Amino acid sequence: MDVRRKVRLLTGATGWRTHDEPDVGLRSIVVSDGPIGVRGQGWDERSTSLALPSPTALAATWDVDLVRRLGVLLAAEARRKGVDVLLAPTLNLHRTPFGGRHFECFSEDPVLTAGIGAAYITGVQSGGVAATAKHYVANDSETERMTLNAEVDERTLHEVYLVPFEAAVRAGVWVVMSAYNGVNGVTMSESPLLDEPLKGTWGFDGLVVSDWGAVRSTAPSARAAQDLAMPGPRSPWNDLAAAVENGEVPESALDLKLERLLRLASRVGALNGSTPVTPQVEAPHDLLREAVAASTVLLRNDGVLPLSPDVKVAVLGPNAATTRIQGGGSAGVYPESVVSFVEGIAEVASVVHAPGVRLQDRPAPLTTANCRHPHHGEPGLLVRLLDVDGAELTTDHRLLGRVLEVPLVDRAHTVELHGELTVDVTGDWTISVAGFGRLTLDVAGVRLIDTDVPLDTDDPAVIHLTPPHRQATAHLEAGTTVDLVARRELREHTGTATVLAADPPRLSDADELSRAIDLARSSDVAVVVVGTTDEIESEGFDRTSLALPGRQDDLVRAIRAVNDRTVVVVNSGGPVELPWRDEVSAVLLTWFPGQEAGHGLADVLFGVREPGGRLPTTWPATGQDVPVSTVQPHHGTLHYSEGLHLGYRAWHRSATPPAYWFGHGLGYTTWSYEDATTTESGIRVRLRNTGNRPGREVVQVYVSRQSTTIDRPSRWLATWTTTTANPGQTTDVDLTIPTRAFQHWTPTGWTTEPGPFTLLIGPSSSNTPLTIQTTPTPTPTTDPEPAHRGPI
Repeated sequence: MDVRRKVRLLTGATGWRTHDEPDVGLRSIVVSDGPIGVRGQGWDERSTSLALPSPTALAATWDVDLVRRLGVLLAAEARRKGVDVLLAPTLNLHRTPFGGRHFECFSEDPVLTAGIGAAYITGVQSGGVAATAKHYVANDSETERMTLNAEVDERTLHEVYLVPFEAAVRAGVWVVMSAYNGVNGVTMSESPLLDEPLKGTWGFDGLVVSDWGAVRSTAPSARAAQDLAMPGPRSPWNDLAAAVENGEVPESALDLKLERLLRLASRVGALNGSTPVTPQVEAPHDLLREAVAASTVLLRNDGVLPLSPDVKVAVLGPNAATTRIQGGGSAGVYPESVVSFVEGIAEVASVVHAPGVRLQDRPAPLTTANCRHPHHGEPGLLVRLLDVDGAELTTDHRLLGRVLEVPLVDRAHTVELHGELTVDVTGDWTISVAGFGRLTLDVAGVRLIDTDVPLDTDDPAVIHLTPPHRQATAHLEAGTTVDLVARRELREHTGTATVLAADPPRLSDADELSRAIDLARSSDVAVVVVGTTDEIESEGFDRTSLALPGRQDDLVRAIRAVNDRTVVVVNSGGPVELPWRDEVSAVLLTWFPGQEAGHGLADVLFGVREPGGRLPTTWPATGQDVPVSTVQPHHGTLHYSEGLHLGYRAWHRSATPPAYWFGHGLGYTTWSYEDATTTESGIRVRLRNTGNRPGREVVQVYVSRQSTTIDRPSRWLATWTTTTANPGQTTDVDLTIPTRAFQHWTPTGWTTEPGPFTLLIGPSSSNTPLTIQTTPTPTPTTDPEPAHRGPI
């Protein structure tokens, strides 16, 4: 190929495809966002997906086999949708609970993240679909995420933030995504870190794709080890041919990038007419249901759980009937179905429900439940593209009033959403339209909104997923249908996302709360579901508070006052404050549990399955206690001044303890850690199930060093394993302690400080009843052992 044909292949053909090249047998490679499902090319609610629990929930399982099996399910979904590359998993860390994209990352600990991430990658790629380790590297918060410079010292970078990516490479990952941010002064699409250690010491032979729009230069990024610029068809690399011709970029650099692109194509079945693998997964819904229970963390239980099925249950709270199954942003999917918490529990017991409080969230888009097409009356709404004179160019029948992508044609000037709202409540409704540019909203032929919304951001998550809304109030009568028409003019760089929403009148706060209290008082058990909203946990911004939004804390305490068997279910992707945690009978953490949320929770509540989760991140009592809380860059730079001390490592240096430690989680039985001995390859731990039910335990091993000449955390995770036992039964588990657990990074490589280390063994980072002294063999500074990947 000549230079121009080579250059063409190195930028995407669209937002979700690469270019083809028939002369070399190359078809387009199709990519899709992840990580909880495979959305496919673009955003269309008519293309549904299986929805897994959030990545933080997957890490809460501490179960690499389960995560691997879920990865196989994702591969099957990818092949069903014609997708070759899944843009997941996210291997960035929970550096602070204030990170807005917390739910999309696995853990605060590099070793747990490495192990769960490697299992995810292994599962996906076993199905012939490429996984993508992202966002390389130090992309751990959202504030100024497109431009911030993360200042991280070399030792912290190697011992903490690079660890999961090294494990991904050792697991054979086929794609790595470079991040928006810079590290130590260099934006990642131009960073030497792409060459060393990624492609050098680690030996990564796959493709480096940019985050969408992260390539911002021509020659500097092309001279770096960046391989593919996305999205297309326009990018700074469109000018690469000229850069090669004038000597700024050697043609050999293009050849190296193409070699990696073709290698990826061969692996996913996109080269020379090869047929991709198509994995088969039996009973996928059962697997998703299993994952919900396995990831649910029981934080507290006074004996109320498990419940008997003959009880009357008041299922209360704003997230009970509208369960939040996923976080906001580019990771979103359209689930094929959702079992809410109310629905799942109602299949087992007698249920009554009230929200109790209402949360201020984004407007609710029209759906097939409340809207009809204006022409033929089928559920949904009409979407049209109009020219500048209002003439119709295209039409489409859509199912939701949140239309994020509209295929554009020549002369397109305006997007129009038109539906007939079925009014079921008399009162003042809130009707909203969202988008950039000129917005208009007509209700029953009357124009209520005519305004201009300027583009004030370059963040693609805002432009394409969560554009600002404007709202108006209209008094509507129950039993009527009302014509709604929303329009937005199209302008350069503002996308096509348009939203038409309608929210009914609500009860007063007092009446909402009173209704929930009455139901709780007359029920055997109260299950109160509290949680966050898209306005709190989402891509594109960080959190400013860890408090639950609205009056949810008031709701919990009001329900507890009338029902002493109150169970609180926390439906959030990351830590929130639980000021009433010691006042209620039980606290369960479900994270964002995916589409089988209600079934999985019911299994846990009624003892069909044990809550299998253990915390993958430490939960503070209050936001002000958090030892690492900075997400705001200073003059464009975010200083990782805490160094190695994040998560539980930082909490162990803090005078204030957290509410719940990393690794904590209860089951429906109890365990005694009885003995630990050394073996040739590691240690053997003996446990006894001291309860009256079978159970599963996560055995965690931490390393500590009392006398040291370097800065170290007070303890750090080395490895873990799981075991099961019947009541009264003892079980022995063997664990191998990786050499890397004793090593630290120096300017010349990895080395081991001479002398003894202490192994701390137990069920959480703060509860380690067994200890063993060990003196590892000193290692040279070129130790090739990979970062630990957990018990795979």
